[in-house]
Amino acid sequence: MIAHPIEGPSAWRRADIRTEDYRVVLSPPCLDEIRRVVDEIRAHPLPTILHTPADFDMTNCHAAMAEVRRILKQGVRFAVVDRLPVEELSKDEAEAVYWLLASMVARPVAQKLDGTMIYNVWDTGKQALPGSGVRPDSTNIEIRFHIDNAYNTTPPEIVGLLCLRTAKSGGTSRVLSFQTVYNALLARHQELLPRLYEPFWFDRQREFFPGEPDTFSAPVFEDGDELRARFSVHQINSGYAMRGERVDNQGVAALAAMLETFEDPEIPIDFEFQPGEIQFVDNRTLGHSRTEYEDHPEPDRRRHLVRLWLRDHGRRAYTG
Repeated sequence: MIAHPIEGPSAWRRADIRTEDYRVVLSPPCLDEIRRVVDEIRAHPLPTILHTPADFDMTNCHAAMAEVRRILKQGVRFAVVDRLPVEELSKDEAEAVYWLLASMVARPVAQKLDGTMIYNVWDTGKQALPGSGVRPDSTNIEIRFHIDNAYNTTPPEIVGLLCLRTAKSGGTSRVLSFQTVYNALLARHQELLPRLYEPFWFDRQREFFPGEPDTFSAPVFEDGDELRARFSVHQINSGYAMRGERVDNQGVAALAAMLETFEDPEIPIDFEFQPGEIQFVDNRTLGHSRTEYEDHPEPDRRRHLVRLWLRDHGRRAYTG
């Protein structure tokens, strides 16, 4: 267990963050490259996942994505790319450009056992109940700070989200540093930290093969080259409900301390996604969340994000 406060650019608080620390603006030459790429895609259509950056002349876009990668590896560990000209593009064209830009950051990998590579984040009207396989991102409910795919042995290294449409109200995006959360717990609840290094049960969201268990066991915090987190209170609560078990008293207290720390207004940063913006987050160092939202009644105006998972190690398949 790390017994000292974590320091460095990834252990930030809200007051530490400047817009220039995370925002990468696509230059006019980069946007010109994107428009030429779209012209070529229109003339020679292929499934999006067959496109690679090497197929196109995108020198200026490579430079922008190199800055994104630097921020993700050496800076505040999240970036917002501003922005794709989505008003000029169809949904498929925007996805194709997003795929190319994300591929310059890291390798896209599957988000489901069936090999789904591109995932739509929108409200399906379903309920995210324990064992249902319905992920909270398929609803309009608040999603507390979490990492994506916490219930898998090989979560993505980076999560990308492209905003195509915003909600009528709500749906604010939020990010925080789990390293900062750790520092706060070390100062306020040091006696609970050892429990967060011990396993909790996670709902596997029906992403497993026949005969495999429907829950997954892992700790919240892991030490290596740096502190890494694996957290989703929704999946943990569902995991215990599926097993018909209660979280032990120390575990309850530790999870409550995590959630209490999330509410510290000095720790997270909030921002309103705009159409065409792309968010990239280091999935094991930072937590991301969104507030509950109300959608427009018209189907073609409803909130719609497109997600990619990126990971440079292991297989491209879901299990890694």
